[in-house]
Amino acid sequence: LTAEEIERMKKDAEVNAESDKIAKERAEKLNEADGMIFQTETQLKELGDKISDENKVAVEYALTELRMAHQSQDIPAIQTALDNINAAWKKATEAMYAQGEQGQEAQPQGDAAQGDNVEDVEFEEVK
Repeated sequence: LTAEEIERMKKDAEVNAESDKIAKERAEKLNEADGMIFQTETQLKELGDKISDENKVAVEYALTELRMAHQSQDIPAIQTALDNINAAWKKATEAMYAQGEQGQEAQPQGDAAQGDNVEDVEFEEVK
């Protein structure tokens, strides 16, 4: 390569740097949306019966919104849909954890569950 060719390649790289950056950001956002769609579908299958109907509908609506934005490759719409699906999941998981904590409080814990049936056993300490 001559010095002129190298210089021309450098100039071409500088000229294309901004469009390369935009293309990279676009690809990353599309990949993020694709991953969130897959993750949400999987979580809905695994946790679907533990999520209230209201929260499940909100997550499914947000998922549909994300699928449509992803299909049209509308980056601003994808970001909005990602924000919406994250908010829907946050609300759903907070409700699940709150429900789980209430269920734990209702169950007796530890020795209280076993009553007074305590039995002494002998053991040998090995050194």
